[in-house]
Amino acid sequence: MSRVAVATTSQLAADAAREVAEIGGNAVDCALAAALLTINTEPGVCALGGSAFITIWSAGEEPITVDGNVAVPGKGLADDERKQGAVEISIAYGGGIKTLVGPGSVSVPGTLAAMEDAWRNYGSAPWRAIFEPTIRACRDGFPLSGACRYYLGYSGNIIFGRSIDGHKALHHDDGSLIDAGDTVIVPHLADSLDAIASEGARIFYEGEIGQAIAGHCRDGGGMLTLEDLQSYRAIERTPLMSRIGGWQLATNPPPAVGGAVLTAMLLACADLDINHWDAKALAQLIESQRACLDFRQRRLDLAEDIGPEAARLVETARSGRLLSRWTSASTVHTSVVDDSGNGCAITASSGYGSGEMPAGTGLWLNNCLGEIELNRRGLDAGPPGARLPSNMAPSVARRNNDVLAVGSPGADRITTAMQQFLINFLQIGMPLSEAVSHPRVHVDTSGDIVNLKAEGGLDLPEIDMPVTVFPELVMYFGGVGAAVYGKKNGFGVAADPRREGGVFSPDA
Repeated sequence: MSRVAVATTSQLAADAAREVAEIGGNAVDCALAAALLTINTEPGVCALGGSAFITIWSAGEEPITVDGNVAVPGKGLADDERKQGAVEISIAYGGGIKTLVGPGSVSVPGTLAAMEDAWRNYGSAPWRAIFEPTIRACRDGFPLSGACRYYLGYSGNIIFGRSIDGHKALHHDDGSLIDAGDTVIVPHLADSLDAIASEGARIFYEGEIGQAIAGHCRDGGGMLTLEDLQSYRAIERTPLMSRIGGWQLATNPPPAVGGAVLTAMLLACADLDINHWDAKALAQLIESQRACLDFRQRRLDLAEDIGPEAARLVETARSGRLLSRWTSASTVHTSVVDDSGNGCAITASSGYGSGEMPAGTGLWLNNCLGEIELNRRGLDAGPPGARLPSNMAPSVARRNNDVLAVGSPGADRITTAMQQFLINFLQIGMPLSEAVSHPRVHVDTSGDIVNLKAEGGLDLPEIDMPVTVFPELVMYFGGVGAAVYGKKNGFGVAADPRREGGVFSPDA
């Protein structure tokens, strides 16, 4: 049995990782098993027809990030066949958002390609073994989590009631939404997963499942074609590297924006010399968020080539000029480390969900092309095959013989949640669980007026923007999952109380 520590979004997922560890699976195998289960058992929050990034740092090796981000669809289509099949909706989640749903909002999914690439190059357990816990849970039924029910309270009808099988999975016979704790059985999902476990990702991208996905999208006026799926490939990239509190941090590189923004935020707070968050330190934290998120909105989100702009942001922050120069949901995450010193962090997303589920598949599809707050280019996001922007920033850090895997869901709150956890744990030196649960702030730049949202219990400074304080810890501020291993102190693991979370550690 391998010795691993796991932090993820449900205990079912943590138990899936433990099952794979018992047959000798390494950190990557266990992370894949846990991520696969949570992706498929958190309806509304995530789905297999979306995107994922996987950061792996094996002991004695260089780190890598597997890019399974969604891509712009439309290969083989004429111009007059594009930019159709999407519907704009509004939901009250997070204070109110607008997004596009329907077949026209679906981009090319990359999650499964990234998982297969990570398993093939860095895993050791059988491919089917990674799938077995998820197949079993989906066939027998799984309880609806409180976090899922919370989001579905806003989206369950207007988004996830769009397909016949999807509506059946999440609603009672009288049409009312099921409750937290109720058993969910998504029709056909276990069969699709079983087929992928037997035949590999090719059945999703080239075979019967892929044909069903492409046919459904095109029949509804969407741009996703079978050629898009057949040509999709995961890409292994060199992570973005930085140092914090004596640790070296590897995170998601461009063309994703999350890792660059996170790195710049950390660099802007590198000179903090504190043992707790007072008003002065919080003022610097808030200004770092404000500057970086403003830059992202004005430059990164609109750039045709994100790489040079991301490098500019990071280097400006590294030079210490950031604050003076620029100041003025849905994801799931799994972190795993093992006693060989390997770390793996996986963040996956399907946007807010398109509501589309091709008949006979049980697979919900993403609406990442329609995430207006992130993909500001809209349905004309670039040439087919181009990667869309992403906030995801799964990260692995090292210090001597210690290894930390960490990440968070939470849309544009991913980077701010990660920033505060990493400062808490690596810079201030808080215990792991306290570093995860400590109240957070987030500078919201998504609307016409920049405003600060904060959880209660913080000594907030006087600032020149509206402030909303939430009296309790809430899902809006992310869901950090962290696992750490060191030869001296052994394993540590923490899942965010803002979500139900699940953990496993041999030292527990």
